[in-house]
Parts: sequence; C-alpha cells; structure tokens
Amino acid sequence: MLPDYSFTVSNRFQRYVQIDTQSDPHSDAHPSTEKQKDLSQLLAEELLAMGLKDAHSDQWGYVYASIPSNTTANVPVVCFCAHVDTAPDCSGTHVKPILHKNYQGDSIVLPDDPTQVLTIERYPYLKEHIGSDIITASGLTLLGADDKAGVAIIMDMANYLVTHPEIEHGTIKILFTPDEEVGAGTAKLDLEKLGADFAFTLDGGELGTLEDETFSADAVAMTIHGVIAHPGYAKGKMVNALRIAGAIAQALPLQEWSPEATAGKEGFVHLHGMNGLAEKASLEFLIRDFDTAQLLVHESKLKALAENIVAQYPGASLEFEVVEQYRNMKEVLDQHPYILQYAMKAYEQVGIPVIKEPVRGGTDGSRLSFMGLPCPNLFTGMQAIHSKKEWVGVKDMEKSVEMLVALVGQLVKGSSL
Repeated sequence: MLPDYSFTVSNRFQRYVQIDTQSDPHSDAHPSTEKQKDLSQLLAEELLAMGLKDAHSDQWGYVYASIPSNTTANVPVVCFCAHVDTAPDCSGTHVKPILHKNYQGDSIVLPDDPTQVLTIERYPYLKEHIGSDIITASGLTLLGADDKAGVAIIMDMANYLVTHPEIEHGTIKILFTPDEEVGAGTAKLDLEKLGADFAFTLDGGELGTLEDETFSADAVAMTIHGVIAHPGYAKGKMVNALRIAGAIAQALPLQEWSPEATAGKEGFVHLHGMNGLAEKASLEFLIRDFDTAQLLVHESKLKALAENIVAQYPGASLEFEVVEQYRNMKEVLDQHPYILQYAMKAYEQVGIPVIKEPVRGGTDGSRLSFMGLPCPNLFTGMQAIHSKKEWVGVKDMEKSVEMLVALVGQLVKGSSL
C-alpha cells in the first residue's frame, strides 16, 4: 500500500463510467463519436487542477499531459496510456455503477435486469475479492472498466505523484486516446508532441498480468453481387445475394477456426456482421492470429470458400477486400527487453507475481509499438469486459496505482538493469 494516501481511483472510476463514451465502428469521423470528448475534456481539466500545466484535450479527443521530472538522473521518458471509449458491443448509455462493499462470495443479481447474475462458478476470479469491494453496472449496460479502470488508475497515479513530491521520478507523459475499441486509437496521434521513449498501456485484466504479445489482425469485407428481378417474374432471372451470403456463413467451420472453438495461441476467422438486400449483400470478418504470416493463410482459405460457393450461382460475383488492422507487438518488444524488465521489477517490488500471457485481442500498444513507441500492456483488474456482467475489484485498481508508482521509481534506478 502507499503510505499516508487515500486512494481516489474508485471514486474517479465511478464518476468516469457514467459518461457515455461508446465509439462507433461505422463512423468515418475522428473521434468516431463526439461524446468521447466529454470525458477527454473532463480529464484535461482535472489534470490542470492537479498542476499539470500542459494538460489539454485536442480536436481529435486525445488528452496529453506531462508530470515534469524532479530528478537530476538521466531517466527515460515514459508514457502511461489508456483509452476513453467503450465498446460498441453493449450499451454504454446511462451506466449506473454499483459499489458492492465487503463482497462475501454470494451471487450478485444486477438490480435493473435480474437475469444478469454474477456467480463464482461463472467468474472464479471473484474468489480473490471475497472481503473486498467490487464494482458492477446495474444490468442494462456494460460497466466501462475497459478501459476507464485504466484511465482512473493513471489519474490516481498522477494525483499521488503530484501530492508526494518526495518520490523521485523522471518526466512522465500521460495519454488518453479515443476509438481504441474500433481500431482507430492512434489514427490522429502526434507522437512527436507526446515525446516519450516508450509507453505502457493500462488495458489488461487480472492482477499481475503483463502482456507483451497480441494478435496480428486484419479485417475482410466481402461483397456479394446478385442479380435483381421482380419477384413475381424472377424465375430463371433472379440471383439472390442474401441466399449466397447465407450459404457462405453456413459453410464456415463450427468446430474449428471460429472464436467459439479456439483458445490459447490459436487464431480464428470471425464473421461479425452481415447485411444487405437481394441484389447486394455484405459479410464482415475479423481475421486473427499470433503468427502474422498465418493471416494470409486464413484469408486465402476464406476467399476460396466464398469463391466456390459464388461459382454455384451463375451471374453472381464476389468482391473480397482485406484491410490491415494491427500487428503482434511482440515483434517489436522483443527488440527492447529492458522495457519489460522495468515492469517486472515494479511488480516484484509491490509483491505481485508476474503472469505473462498473450492477449487474444489488441490494444493501442499494438499500433504504438509499430509506430516507434514500444508499448506493453499492464493490468487493471477489469473482468467480463464488453458485457452487462462486467466488473472490477477496487483492490486491483489500487494495486495497479501502487505498481505504477513503483515503476517510475524503477526507471530512476534503470542504470542497474
């Protein structure tokens, strides 16, 4: 624990989650939703009130701020980053956080929808929080721990360092990004303005997790062009694009290759969107694998499957577009092993066992690493993300604050690494 300090992370978190910041994957704007700026502007104001004189939110919804160095040591400039947006998968409007004090292991029935129940059987990590406080939503929305837990942790760390100037540290950069959940978290980021040597995202889960490996990711947009005709006179003329799209969806393997059937280091092809009319229909896929080269294998297999089906419908045609999303940050981080060493020493200092595991997803750190800012991912405690049963343990968030304070101290000691 941090001596002589009352953590602010829980109160901050409960305030932040009530601000709707859901991003929109179908928007071409930056940020994808203007409402994300509501939280960004609030965070900039709170940082200014702490005394961080350069804190500001820009036109794109990014928040930049600096905690100046208070040491004469030659310390690398570190950035701590979290994203303000919440996922499109589940409503983020009118979030009502509930603080469950001194949780005793009972089932938690969320009051606004009693069908939403958290149990230790379904979420075994709840066992680690018996006797501690946890926070849930009310049953109608996600909570927003992904990633407002990370935001609140960074804000509490900044508050601690500002109010405890005796803690020696180098220059610390704070960055809050929009649109991480829709893959555009770094689209308008100014790395030169940020001015960091490396970074850490606060966007991980269970206490002690330290993540330096993510999926590599592409998106596939598949468009089926049919032949339209009046349905009353369609015999021998109409080629229904919706039927073809349905046949492609039906042909996808169920026991392999899908998110429902894969785990660990296995990649997948995920059909996550279908829409259209009889004349034209579209299918949207997420392609994921830890081995970047395997993305092409998955995409070639998917394209061949679709082409074989479309060929059975004379007059129909297929468009197949691949868009790169992000790459496995391990490819970059393996070239900078000292960054993980700093984090592992900080974990050790505060008594946390390191749990290194790959992320079956991506973070802003994936893109940042390939932009030239190596960026592993640190824990926040968030659980059951993107769902109405999302929850977070207060003690995990507080431990993350303590770990960040230890981490900036390890940077000062960096000459020994």
